[in-house]
Amino acid sequence: MQVRPETGSIPDAPGCYLFHDADDRVLYVGKAKSLRHRLPAYWADPATLSPRTAQMVALAQRVEWVVVATEVDSLILEHSLIQRHQPRFNVRLKDDKSYPWLAVTVSEQWPRPLVYRGRKRKGVRYFGPYGHAKALRETLDLLIRSFPLRTCSDAKFGRHERLGRPCLLYDIERCSGPCIGAVEPHRYRQLVEELTGFLSGDTAAVVSRLSAEMTRAAEALEFERAARLRDRLAAVHKAIEAQQMVFERPEDLDVIGIAEDDLEAAIQVFHVRRGRVVGRSGLVADKVEDLSPGAFVERVLQDLYTSPGREVPRQVLLPRAPEDLVTMSRWLSSLRGGPVRLAVPKRGDKRALQEMVTRNASEDLARHRLRRAADHNARARALTELQQQLGLAQAPLRIECFDMSHLQGTDYVGSMVVFEDGLAKKSDYRRFRVRTVAGNDDYGAMEEVLTRRIANLIADREAQQVAREQAHQRFGGATVDDDVPIEEIGRRRSAHGRFSYAPNLMLLDGGKGQLAVGARVLERFGLTDEIGIAALAKQFEELFVPGSHDPIRIARGSEALYLLQRVRDEAHRFAVEYHRHRRGARMKASVLDTVPGLGPARRRRLLREVGSVRALTALSEEQLRAISWLPERVAEELFARLHGVTPEASHR
Repeated sequence: MQVRPETGSIPDAPGCYLFHDADDRVLYVGKAKSLRHRLPAYWADPATLSPRTAQMVALAQRVEWVVVATEVDSLILEHSLIQRHQPRFNVRLKDDKSYPWLAVTVSEQWPRPLVYRGRKRKGVRYFGPYGHAKALRETLDLLIRSFPLRTCSDAKFGRHERLGRPCLLYDIERCSGPCIGAVEPHRYRQLVEELTGFLSGDTAAVVSRLSAEMTRAAEALEFERAARLRDRLAAVHKAIEAQQMVFERPEDLDVIGIAEDDLEAAIQVFHVRRGRVVGRSGLVADKVEDLSPGAFVERVLQDLYTSPGREVPRQVLLPRAPEDLVTMSRWLSSLRGGPVRLAVPKRGDKRALQEMVTRNASEDLARHRLRRAADHNARARALTELQQQLGLAQAPLRIECFDMSHLQGTDYVGSMVVFEDGLAKKSDYRRFRVRTVAGNDDYGAMEEVLTRRIANLIADREAQQVAREQAHQRFGGATVDDDVPIEEIGRRRSAHGRFSYAPNLMLLDGGKGQLAVGARVLERFGLTDEIGIAALAKQFEELFVPGSHDPIRIARGSEALYLLQRVRDEAHRFAVEYHRHRRGARMKASVLDTVPGLGPARRRRLLREVGSVRALTALSEEQLRAISWLPERVAEELFARLHGVTPEASHR
């Protein structure tokens, strides 16, 4: 480590600290009850440190810290900084699978349940996650028989609402028909509340209600209705049976199991509500950080309960106690808005459940090792072969590929995709709108895009150098922010720029012409010796490199060629996608944006109701004038613009 602040200059207070490398990237984020007591431990004899910690300290150029008021604040800030910077020496947890959730869109006028994967959204309640999508869909089908909510898309709902006719689901009593007003809003909302309550584990109330309604219908001699209620009750019982019963008492808790080795760990979480397992999820961690067993449990809890849509239960069962039990309990209690108990079960049913969850984690770790070994070995072979074939100083761990897309010289765009360690890194993808090239000129467009990319790299490096010099002048390599709000820290500590990392290999989609352009740009910026460059011609999958007249032919079926093809095809896909977006926006704007009286709100409503510009063009002038909310004069202008005539000519 180049700069070590004096121990006396480090505050004796709780806070977080960040180690930076020579390029001012954050290597590691940690927290401490006392920064003064914690930080000097990193400057001990490297032989006494763990290998990973010693490597991190050797790469670090400076350290900075942030003082906070309490230990809970340092816990919150640490997680925020790790999520923002993604330091390479911190443990990284990621979903082992994309587990499906049962989502209910409670914020809509007519909410609907659906099976959902992906990022959580506001205004939606999530239940699960569940282990198998097929079982979840079967459960949802059973629940819809008892809670006849709509399951159709918004587009289909709007279409039937305009037609005034329901779909088949209404006829077979799988929907209460909100599109035609067959159910009152308050009754529909009651069904939504009953479904969410059932999914939360409150099944007794639903069973009691259906049983009472069935009895009353039978006593009133309404036998058909009683039979329908009987079928709904049977469906509810089947849905309840699908939830594994683990406790006789209606307890709410999460059970966490961990299986690990020196490099990785698998985490399994079973979500128990009202004594039943209603969902499960899994995480996998790369153990790049040297953490004690208790500190690793803390990191798992941080990642697990800060995820959007994640519910904090009253109790969490753990395989071992966290390092700071009191602070973690306080933090989770603040998230839940009530007391949370962290416990390590020693005997009984809870201990048995804990062991079962841990066995699931062990099986997941074994499966992950097999997948990782096969995938990692193939990528390692591909990168090593590329290094040898291209004569690079090191393996191309970061590959950037560039491609252009246009239609007869219009809507010219470029794409940059990034692969790190042989895997796509979509957060670093960039799109370019070509500004200076007129007409069909692939070489000129490529030169503009590459120049802008390299210029940004140089600018970021210069900005980082200035920031480092200022930090050394002001603080001797360390900074203290005593009165900065915690929520502002992440934004202030963000990366310098979007192009801070130089590629090991710059790959161009094309042949000798594109290669000459790329080599000229690198030479102009003095980066020829630092960045490798090659061009991949699609016709014969030939690879051109500077200084060689003949192309390099990589063996068919090799991992290296397969990797290059994947990178090239991804760049092409990304460029074409952006070009279509730009062209579509231009075509849409050229027609609708020029119609007098057709403002943004009316354009959005028109496209939402009709569907597209093509569908608008198919409408007659009478049909456009028949749209009740569209002024007649605007309808006439719109018809004229769509068909290339004047409004007067359209009346002849």
